[in-house]
Amino acid sequence: MKASHLTLSSQLKYPQFWLLAIGAAYIAIHLTLIWKADNSSLLGMSFLFWAAISSLVWDKRHSLNLESDIFSSFFGLSLITLLLIKTISLTSFGGFLYISPGIFAFGLALMASGFKGLKQYTGELLVLFFITVPKVLPSSLTDISPLTAKFAGFALWYTGFPVAQNGIKINLPTGSVEVYSGCSGIELIFQMLGLALLFLLMFPQNGKKKILVPIIAVSLGFIVNGARVALMAILVAQRQMAAFNYWHEGDGSLLFSLIAVLLFGLFCWFLLGRTELRNKDATESSK
Repeated sequence: MKASHLTLSSQLKYPQFWLLAIGAAYIAIHLTLIWKADNSSLLGMSFLFWAAISSLVWDKRHSLNLESDIFSSFFGLSLITLLLIKTISLTSFGGFLYISPGIFAFGLALMASGFKGLKQYTGELLVLFFITVPKVLPSSLTDISPLTAKFAGFALWYTGFPVAQNGIKINLPTGSVEVYSGCSGIELIFQMLGLALLFLLMFPQNGKKKILVPIIAVSLGFIVNGARVALMAILVAQRQMAAFNYWHEGDGSLLFSLIAVLLFGLFCWFLLGRTELRNKDATESSK
């Protein structure tokens, strides 16, 4: 017992311990808030992102330069303090759950390594940035509703439905839907971009694959969401409003996000398999 006490006491003297404790505490708070907000889509994606980012930082912990100056440490601590105060005084969640992870990670990175050491965390910060983007940028810059409506209308026409698409409105003979920014799929697209970046950070790729991976991620997010919009148009036309609400705001909407993630996972698995096979062939040919 005495030896354990001494070990813990010695650990408390190192700043790495406190940085780890602060990071773990905030992640727990953030996930708890998302759970209370009943945002299942963001909860699943945030859990995945936090787990992957924590793993990435932990893997390179011995090579990190953990030297920060007074100004950087104070600025980072101030950001985190203000963030926690805001968390305590929350009356509604809104976009705070999307924006706060990036602010916290930036503040913690400043405390750990200062402004000069931020480049060590570029990839991890960018991953969290992709969660924040849809809530930070003006909707005029991120609204792809007309494009989503056009794709969904084309999909319905191609599969034999008598559809007329005008702007964000998809018209069927017995009903119509309008595709607003919240259903455009932009949030899923940026989340898929974050997943693509995580994959590239964990499994670095060369050449064209660095470009192919994010393109596939964005395409899957857009196509899968477009299929969801087309399904909702069919349900409205058939007067199945209970099913529409399920696929629009209920648990059904999460299924499409899961499908996009699983399809991207299959693509990554195939890509890694091809890379491993090529490396094996190259090794055998060199013998």
